[in-house]
Amino acid sequence: MMSKPTTVTDETFEAEVIQAELPVLIDFWANWCAPCHMITPILEEIAAEYADKLKVARLDVDSNPRTAVQFGVMSIPTLILFKNGQPVERLVGAMPKRSLLARITPHL
Repeated sequence: MMSKPTTVTDETFEAEVIQAELPVLIDFWANWCAPCHMITPILEEIAAEYADKLKVARLDVDSNPRTAVQFGVMSIPTLILFKNGQPVERLVGAMPKRSLLARITPHL
């Protein structure tokens, strides 16, 4: 089964991320952001490979500025890993899959 990143909005953030049972890696992105598009395939691979351990979600900062401001997202892509409703890891900028996983997997 292919697991794709879940689209999250200001309205669904609490339910989809804060109250999630699994750790959630959320990608703060925007359509005009080239590095955001570069990491999309990586996030899709991670979503599929770690489906049982990790939820991958995406939040468009242009459409959902409230959540981006709440978590101090200044530049995109910013990836924040939430565990038990708390941010435990923050990654800013596009990076190779190996580097990303090196930062995320200790929390899983």
